[in-house]
Amino acid sequence: MEDKRNIQIIEWEHLDKKKFYVFGVAMTMMIRVSVYPFTLIRTRLQVQKGKSLYHGTFDAFIKILRADGVTGLYRGFLVNTFTLISGQCYVTTYELTRKFVSDYSQSNTVKSLVAGGSASLVAQSITVPIDVVSQHLMMQRKGEKVGRFQVRGNPEGQGVIAFGQTKDIIRQILRVDGLRGFYRGYVASLLTYIPNSAVWWPFYHFYAEQLSSLCPKECPHIVFQAISGPLAAATASILTNPMDVIRTRVQVEGKNSIILTFRQLMAEEGPWGFMKGLSARIISATPSTIVIVVGYESLKKLSLRPELVDSRHW
Repeated sequence: MEDKRNIQIIEWEHLDKKKFYVFGVAMTMMIRVSVYPFTLIRTRLQVQKGKSLYHGTFDAFIKILRADGVTGLYRGFLVNTFTLISGQCYVTTYELTRKFVSDYSQSNTVKSLVAGGSASLVAQSITVPIDVVSQHLMMQRKGEKVGRFQVRGNPEGQGVIAFGQTKDIIRQILRVDGLRGFYRGYVASLLTYIPNSAVWWPFYHFYAEQLSSLCPKECPHIVFQAISGPLAAATASILTNPMDVIRTRVQVEGKNSIILTFRQLMAEEGPWGFMKGLSARIISATPSTIVIVVGYESLKKLSLRPELVDSRHW
């Protein structure tokens, strides 16, 4: 008799692809709405010099809310929603790569490591230009210039809204940096997110397997999967945060060298400078990862081909 604690991974060939993509877009949008404010806070904390503006995640949250209201926590959100495309490319690449690697290795760790890194490579190639624009929008503060570019106001002194701000930032990037400006920090992004993704998936499966061996047989798999996601995210965040700080500074401050940015940060703020924004990153990653894991595992279960539904224990 099959041990119910054994986690059965749903692979690409088990899915109804139409259901998978429709449910996936809706799930991704809900996640982005819930965690975007902390992504914005993390960006501002990583770019600021020392503690010149904010003293931490909570302090940044309160100050942004007081200065700009709730909308201030969602600067650049409309542009960022275009990353839904990269999100679907990510999961498709991940699942297809797992299937490809399975022809050469049955190790779940190997499949997860290779698929996670490959998926991130594809996704970042689409995401970086969107990130560059949305990060500049995140850095806009009333009456102050924080990043390299500042949205111009209209003749009445009011800031332009929605995609008007986006067009203004895009024009400034094109004028100053040309098309290459939209891929500023691309290498740094790859060095951040490929390891992050490659590490997250093996740790996620590792933690899930460890928890499944400790939990009673009757415990639903989704419970320890929901716990494993944040544990894997925290592990990956700690390992990759130094590169994430460098990536953010390269993209927002217009720096051209990863090595020079590293040296400058080390000289100005020491080793702790590489941990800036880590708490905001973990705070944003914890609820989002729970939602992602529960949503993604549920999505795959809902997208199972009808003939396979009764063969799975959840």
